[in-house]
Amino acid sequence: MPPSIRAATVRATLVRAAGAAVAALGELVGGLRTAFLALLVLVWVAVTAVTSLVGVGLLMAPVVLRALHALAGRERRRLGRRGPEVIGPDPAPNRLRLALVDPTTRRELRWLVRHASLGLLLGLCGALLPVLAVRDVAFPLYWRLLPEGSTSTSLGIGVAETWADALAAALVGLGWTAIILGLTSGMARLQARPGRTLLAARPGTDLLLRVAELTATRAAALDAHATELRRIERSLHDGTQNRLVTVTVLLGAARRMVARDPAGAEELLERAQSAAEQALSELRSVARGILPPVLADRGLAGALTGLAASCPVPCRIDVEVPERCAASVEATAYFVVAEALTNIAKHSGARQASVTVRGRGDRLHLDVTDDGRGGADEEGGSGLAGIRNRIAAHDGALELASPPGGPTTLKVELPCGL
Repeated sequence: MPPSIRAATVRATLVRAAGAAVAALGELVGGLRTAFLALLVLVWVAVTAVTSLVGVGLLMAPVVLRALHALAGRERRRLGRRGPEVIGPDPAPNRLRLALVDPTTRRELRWLVRHASLGLLLGLCGALLPVLAVRDVAFPLYWRLLPEGSTSTSLGIGVAETWADALAAALVGLGWTAIILGLTSGMARLQARPGRTLLAARPGTDLLLRVAELTATRAAALDAHATELRRIERSLHDGTQNRLVTVTVLLGAARRMVARDPAGAEELLERAQSAAEQALSELRSVARGILPPVLADRGLAGALTGLAASCPVPCRIDVEVPERCAASVEATAYFVVAEALTNIAKHSGARQASVTVRGRGDRLHLDVTDDGRGGADEEGGSGLAGIRNRIAAHDGALELASPPGGPTTLKVELPCGL
């Protein structure tokens, strides 16, 4: 092999190894964040278990279980961004009695222990190795600026008194670099393995339940799509089409009258123009109902601000979304808020409402709250069933709390990237 080709091959190999190492370090650092949270939750679980002996921990158990399930869900999403999607089982229970016999909760606890120990250690190595490598490789550049007697290597041994000592410290840095290039990919896989094995749905029952859930979600999405098509068809047939027929009839009558009764023809033309303007307004309304152009022009925050401005109930909008979501997700969020504000204006008797939207990772969280009389019922024809179908089409989640006397809170969670 010619030297030039051999050098190019070596260079390409090093570039690939460096890219894989950088990606692995990113995975290790990402796992470090969830591992630190896992350590906190593990301590919380231990405290709850101990205090349950005297009854106090029983009150904290549902909150601890929710924290455990939320952290497990966050780890599934993190692993899904870095590799194959981790399909979770059905939501685990938050009641202590059910959680004690729930296999999903048991697997999540086993993952918690492993990730809070081995995952935390590997994450710390992933965060420290680049620092140690840079520190030692660059040591010859600054060793003369250090106080006399300072340790020359990151291992805490050796004192550089000559250039040879400083170059020896740089060789230690090259050793750290070799470890990064050779071992970090395996470390990242080792850190992720408990999550991929313990947090994924078990082959068989859990996966069948997930398939059944997705089948039901798909059916609901198709029903919602068919309902939307029927709404658009009714709007066009009963409204716009009738207006255009009226315009045609009036123009024909005006054409026949223009010679013998100009004044009457002028009146018919004015009526035809009015009907055409109404048809145009209805067409615009139908178009906005399909995909509001304000979303493309002003984004989700501007679109929701426009909804709040037209709501009869004073409404506060608070949107904090660092990046734009997919157009279908923003449209769903827009229609959810529009339907919710319509329900508040019609049924709640509220004096004020608020809409809060937050983008957290790859999820969009939306809360709509009002201080009305409460008692919202999904089966009462208030449009909540349609909202749920829209959200189910994105594999999102909806939670409604509306006790008699209020307040009413609608919480929605949607994936940002669909």
